[in-house]
Formats: sequence, structure tokens, C-alpha cells
Amino acid sequence: MRLLSHFPAIGISNTYIVGPIEGGDALLVDPGNFDVALLELIEDNRYDIRAVLVSHDHKNHIDGLRTLLKIYKAEIFAGADHVAGFPAQVVEDGTRIKAAGIEVEILNVKGHSSDSRVYRVGPYMFTGDILSAGRVGTSTSSHSRELMIQSIREKILTRKEDLLILPGHGPPTTIEAEKRWNPELQYGSKNF
Repeated sequence: MRLLSHFPAIGISNTYIVGPIEGGDALLVDPGNFDVALLELIEDNRYDIRAVLVSHDHKNHIDGLRTLLKIYKAEIFAGADHVAGFPAQVVEDGTRIKAAGIEVEILNVKGHSSDSRVYRVGPYMFTGDILSAGRVGTSTSSHSRELMIQSIREKILTRKEDLLILPGHGPPTTIEAEKRWNPELQYGSKNF
């Protein structure tokens, strides 16, 4: 399995591609901006995007979906039944699916948006806006924020410490790094 990342000049959301080393069917996470550089990254690595994992339905994470679907015949997996006007397969917490032939575990981490999903693919965890290096995502209320932090502690930080977290914004991190240095997860977190 191979991981490629794309950070566009416009939209400032990370996009990720997971597929076989030799090319073929692949999945794409959060097509925030579909530009020439992303198209070249896909085509130069001989990938055919067959699945799209949407962390949540915010414009900067899905804006490139319309262009992507004009080029590739991909199934959309998300926390809602429609994304950017396209039908999507709703994925639920604790389930596993096959997307482009790749096993994906789905986690519903509440707090950022009602349709937020976190995806674990092998040694990678795609967290969207739920968790980034050194910070927790935004929420609409203090109650939502507490739910999000509790969900992060229970569903993400209990995983193997070398699991690579690939957020919607910013650099990658690990479970270990977030447990040790994320100030928003330190309070009351003695039971790790």
C-alpha cells in the first residue's frame, strides 16, 4: 500500500491517495481542490480513483468532487447520504468497508460537524478536522467540544501509538505525539 498527499495552493485542505504501489484502483480522501497538480499525482502513479472518503461536508474538503467525478467513476463514502449534490454511501461508526479494494474502518467522532467521520486504513488514520497536530477541531458549543475530546480520547488515543494521523489541515502526527504534546488533550488525560 502506498500513501500520497497533496496540499493545494487554493483551499488549504490536505488530500490523500491510498493505493497499490504498482498503481491501479485507489481511494482518495477529501478532494478539497482538484487541480492540475492533483491530477498529475494520480495519473503519474497510474491510479484510477474508485472511491472517495469524505471526512465531512465542508466546502474546503469537498470542493474538488465535481471535477474528480467528471474524470473518475468513484463511489463516495461519507457521514451523509449526499455530498455536494452527489449520492453517497453512509458509513457508520465501528463498521469496516472495502473501498477500491482497500479495507477501511470507520469511526464517528462527534463534535466538529454532524457528519464527521474518521477513517483508518492500515497504519493511517485520516481525521479531517477532528484532530490535527497539536490541536483539536473547532466545535459549535462547549458541550460539543467536550464530546469531541471524549470521543478522541476513547476512539483515537487508545490505538497503537505509532499510528500515523493524517489531518485535514497541517502536518501529519502520531497517536503518541498527540498524547504527549497536544495541550487540548492533556487535562484529565492521566489514564493513557
